Amino acid sequence: MGSVEGMGGKIQPRSYWRWSKQDFFPEESFQNWGTYKLALSQTCFRIKDRFVSRSNDSNELGELRKESENEMKRCLTWWDLVWFGFGSVIGAGIFVLTGQEAHNHAGPAIVLSYVASGFSAMLSVFCYTEFAVEIPVAGGSFAYLRVELGDFAAFIAAGNLLLESVVGGAAVARAWTSYLSTLLNRPSNSLRIQTNLAKDFSSLDPIAAVVLIISATIAMISTKKTSYLNWIASAINTVVILFVIVAGFAHADPSNLKPFTPYGADGVFRAAAIVYFAYGGFDNIATMAEETRNPSRDIPIGLLGSMSIITVIYCLMALSLSMMQKYTDIDPNAAYSIAFQAVGMKWAKYLVALGALKGMTTVLLVGALGQARYTTHIARAHMIPPWFALVHPKTGTPINATLLVTIPSACIAFFSSLDVLASLLSISTLFIFMMMAIALLVRRYYVRGVTPRVNLLKLTIFLLIIIASSMGTSAYWGLKPHGKIGYAITVPFWFLGTLGLAVFLPQQRTPKVWGVPLVPWLPSLSIATNLFLMGSLGAKSFERFGICTLVMLIYYVFFGVHATYDLAHQTPTKILESVEVVERDNLEVQEPNSVVS
Repeated sequence: MGSVEGMGGKIQPRSYWRWSKQDFFPEESFQNWGTYKLALSQTCFRIKDRFVSRSNDSNELGELRKESENEMKRCLTWWDLVWFGFGSVIGAGIFVLTGQEAHNHAGPAIVLSYVASGFSAMLSVFCYTEFAVEIPVAGGSFAYLRVELGDFAAFIAAGNLLLESVVGGAAVARAWTSYLSTLLNRPSNSLRIQTNLAKDFSSLDPIAAVVLIISATIAMISTKKTSYLNWIASAINTVVILFVIVAGFAHADPSNLKPFTPYGADGVFRAAAIVYFAYGGFDNIATMAEETRNPSRDIPIGLLGSMSIITVIYCLMALSLSMMQKYTDIDPNAAYSIAFQAVGMKWAKYLVALGALKGMTTVLLVGALGQARYTTHIARAHMIPPWFALVHPKTGTPINATLLVTIPSACIAFFSSLDVLASLLSISTLFIFMMMAIALLVRRYYVRGVTPRVNLLKLTIFLLIIIASSMGTSAYWGLKPHGKIGYAITVPFWFLGTLGLAVFLPQQRTPKVWGVPLVPWLPSLSIATNLFLMGSLGAKSFERFGICTLVMLIYYVFFGVHATYDLAHQTPTKILESVEVVERDNLEVQEPNSVVS
């Protein structure tokens, strides 16, 4: 934190709660209208500069973290991370989306949807783990993409990360209200206010907004205390999950599994793309690297350990639901509670509802932690105002960043339905995970100043072949899911592109501690599966994704590109001027007889 020293030797720190223009717009381009107009006139040049620029590991680990002024507290172990894995993932996805997708798209084959999405998620977990060990900062995928794919790609990821954070919290909070209704033995929509607004936005949910605010408040107070609370809630949730699996199979009727795929393979993969949301929280673990005592050991255990167990749990829970109740009778809003009621265990629905509430509460708690840390690092890079990068000196938490995510999330939760939120969230998550796999291949096969130009050209060609063939497979599936001719073209091209990387390019970087096995095959497969699942989503998801991306680009042209350009090209003179501004602000909080140290 910036500070000054008075004549008496006292240090007067800058207040955390400050609101000056310099805290929000410290860059040269925003000092006055003249500098802003000059910046706008150079927009094309600056976009090109940001498009080709790259950060590096040391910058993300060192200089950029100074933007927060205070360090986050290293207080987490692998045990905390494993439980954070459970707390961040098991919630609305399994308890709500399972019933919704089994009823609408997959039928009993919903278990295969979880297998497909779980397989894709594990491929992404491998990529995240290598990056988190090598670059243990709060920025997670944003920081990793900024190092390997550049500022522009990182900005697109940043926009989607913020979208994922805001929409994800809102989706879970809406589901929280539905299960509270069930716990109170009332219809799932009874606690919402019904209005005459447009469809999907007519049920107002004040409870969801309040739950989000409470969760964020707890996360802002202390990371370690949030971890303790997460342990307790996750342990209770684990007991409920074991009960659901055991009791579900005890009341299983195998005839409910027929027909197993009533909507065909198309329905299975469409559901897989939606329920991928259920796995999306694992990336929050990577964002806690700055608060982990031993990142190189604890993060792999936390990520891989928790996600392996969660995938098995999801499949067993989905299968138990499908065997308890016919897919046509499954309640899309409170599937497990109503299913137990249907088999004569009316009391069990209250236990399930309580467990679901516990699970979704931990998702909100861990989400509030992880999302704020993403936002903090995005602000450190000045893609959003650096005021949001500040870490509170006492709590060691990024309060401003937490508020930035929580307030719009609470507003969206108040208005929007769960199905609208889930489909939009899934496409953002899949897009980021696909970019992470590309970044992992770039990291392994390209090092600036070392890799020959001809090898860079080969890498670009092979990556384009992998991406294009994967997109072709996804498009062909959407147009003609039962065809074969298209796959006979696209799949071999994907194989040849991946084989080209393996045979014709030497790896330029070896992981220091832990690395993804079977490179380039596993990252290439991750690209293919994420694009395939994206292609399984409906047209409306892409429309909303496109609109959100357009809004991000407008913001980037008028603000983001200029802020990041100024930060990257800041000269020593400008840095000195910036320090003088900080010191001048500090004088306002000093005693009259103090001077700048």
